[in-house]
Amino acid sequence: MKINDLLIGVLSFVIAHILTFFQLNGQFLWESFKKNEIAVAAAGFILSFFYLWGTKYTVAGMGGLLWPTRFIGFATGIIIYAIMVSYFFKEGITSKTLVSLILAVILICVQVLWKTS
Repeated sequence: MKINDLLIGVLSFVIAHILTFFQLNGQFLWESFKKNEIAVAAAGFILSFFYLWGTKYTVAGMGGLLWPTRFIGFATGIIIYAIMVSYFFKEGITSKTLVSLILAVILICVQVLWKTS
């Protein structure tokens, strides 16, 4: 496992998920996002690079394995989404959401810490 590549990959996923959150939900926060759908959608071109880098570096960090990358990207997205919705929309974290977040963290830990032969 290459920790530096893994960290770059996870950071890329974090940035991608934060930017995607604003791209998709900015329409509920700012009128300009609602009025400029084409410009907001076009930002997806730039967002794609962060997902590509996240995948590239996480695969390298996990020794060429694809499945851990998918789970890490998914769980990172769930965690980011929960934080952002809670902060920007004041939707509290219910017990169901908390359990889901704990499972997302467990999922990341299983993929990163569980050594396979």
